[in-house]
This record gives sequence, structure tokens and C-alpha cells, in this order.
Amino acid sequence: MMTKRFWWLGVLAALTAAVGGALVVGYAPDRSVQSLMPRWAPGGSASQFVQVRGMQVHVRDEGPRTSAEPIVLLHGIGDSLHTWDGWVRELSKTRRVISFDLPGHGLSGPYQGEWLAQFQGGDSYSMLNDAKFVVATLDALKVSQPVVLGGNSLGAQIAWETADYLRASQPNRVARLILVDSTGYPSESSAVPMAFTLGRIKALSPLLENTLPRFMVASSLRDTYGDKSKVTPALIDRYQELTLRDGNRRAFGLRMRVDLAASPERIANIKQPTLLLWGGQDRLIPPSHGKRFARDIAGSKLVMFEALGHLPHEEDPTQTVAVVQTFLALK
Repeated sequence: MMTKRFWWLGVLAALTAAVGGALVVGYAPDRSVQSLMPRWAPGGSASQFVQVRGMQVHVRDEGPRTSAEPIVLLHGIGDSLHTWDGWVRELSKTRRVISFDLPGHGLSGPYQGEWLAQFQGGDSYSMLNDAKFVVATLDALKVSQPVVLGGNSLGAQIAWETADYLRASQPNRVARLILVDSTGYPSESSAVPMAFTLGRIKALSPLLENTLPRFMVASSLRDTYGDKSKVTPALIDRYQELTLRDGNRRAFGLRMRVDLAASPERIANIKQPTLLLWGGQDRLIPPSHGKRFARDIAGSKLVMFEALGHLPHEEDPTQTVAVVQTFLALK
């Protein structure tokens, strides 16, 4: 028994050393938001930085301001507002479209200022805090009319959690929901991106906060695409560089250790007209979860894209946005 125990300890030590060695090779220091702006929020673009209760939030607010029901789009974990570029190009021709980098992502960076005053550690990245953040951002942009709230993965859960948060006080503020491969139910993943797996290991936090090997970014992206050939060097650059923003890697670890399936029974509270989009090749949040959302949200519509993965809106924006336009009666 003792020999077997020492053998397993040896295997664990070797595995830890291998992971640690690979990560050390990928050493990469934090980058300031100022150094990233020329590429990811250049002058002349739609980017702006908005004060939201002590935070400078990276926002893009495009399309006609007079349109009814502005469309608000929330990205997933480890992502940024750029994931919606394809949709925004089409939707902003006729509707106001707002996207922003969530706390701990892109150029917004981690929760700061008032957002940390009453929270400690990972509690600041709770769904309740994220819902309050979405509402505060809309307030800062002076968006008081009903909105179409959409999101992908974590962003989709923040969308429906926001609708539930507003249910008692402002039930009409969210007019419709668009949920793309949403989190919310207990995990049944058949393939988890490497970055997600490592991010959940608290002991690796100090190492992960100072490294970001390109191979890990590329591998994680390929795990989320149906057609892996679409994971281009430019796409890898975007995900890697924006993750290097000051504090984003620490925030990523804190988010990965939050239980996203703490209260899935609340999904049935959703009363808004809801469009569910799902990638048939999603191995992180399988299509069965899309069908479960469709059962739990009365009157919702589920559209499955058999060849696409966890990021269908990014992998094939043309095919997926057409369904959104029909849902919003824009076509």
C-alpha cells in the first residue's frame, strides 16, 4: 500500500512539474490598458470609456439612438466585446446596439472602486454583483427604456440573472432575452478548455496570474469551436492580449471558482420572450442544456446550429444573426 501511495505521489509531482514548467515558459507580465488601447480601442472607433460607480468600463454604443428596445450584448468568460463584432455590424444598421467588457475582461479590467467596498475575494464576481453591474452600466449610459438583453455562456447567464434580479422592481426593463449557449445548470461538459481546468485550481493561481502560454490560448479556443480551422492567429492574438490586461488573470481565477449552477430553478422565473441559440458541437455546455432551457422557459424558441461550437455567434455571425433579426422582426 505504501509503495502504491508513493507511486501516485510521484505521478502527481511529475504532472505538477510538467504543468508548471509549461506555464513558466509562457511567462507574460500584465499589460496596462493604455498599451492595449491602440489596437483594441483605437481612435476613431466606436469605443468609449464610461464611469460606472468607480470603474472605467470599455463600451461600444452603436446604431441609431432613436430605435426602440436597444440591444445589449454580454460576452462570455475569458472573452471581450469584440466577440460580437459580426452581429453588431448587421444589427446596428437599424437598431442601437450596446456591448461592453464585463469586469475582469477586456479593457474594463477587474472590479474596482465601490464594487469592492462591500465584497471580498471571489464574492465580488457573484451573479448578483454582475446583474447590478449591468443595470448600473445601462444607468450610466442613460438607457432607461426596455432593452433586448443577450449574452453568450457566462454573459447569457448574467443576462437572465439580470432579468430575474429586476423581476420585482423593474419587470419591464428587460423586454426580451437572447441566450447563446448559456450557463446555469450543473456542468455536463465532455471537453473543458485547458485554461478553464487550470483556472479552477486555487493552488495554481500565483502561477497563472503571471503566465499565458500561447498554446494554452489556442488549445482552449479550438475546444470551443466546431470548425477548428476558424481559430486563426489573429483570433488567438485577440484573446491572449486582452487577457493580459492588468488584473484580468486574477479575476479569471476568481470567476472560475464561482458556482454558476447555484440556483437553476430560477430559470423558470423568466417570462420574457426568449430566443435560445446553441451550437450542436458545443462540448462545454452540451445541446441537452439548450433543450432544458427551452423546457424551463415557457414560450421560448430554441435554434440549434449543428456544425457550430460554444461560440456560434463568433464562429458564424452571418448564419446566427439572421435568426436574431427574424426574432426581432428586423427581416
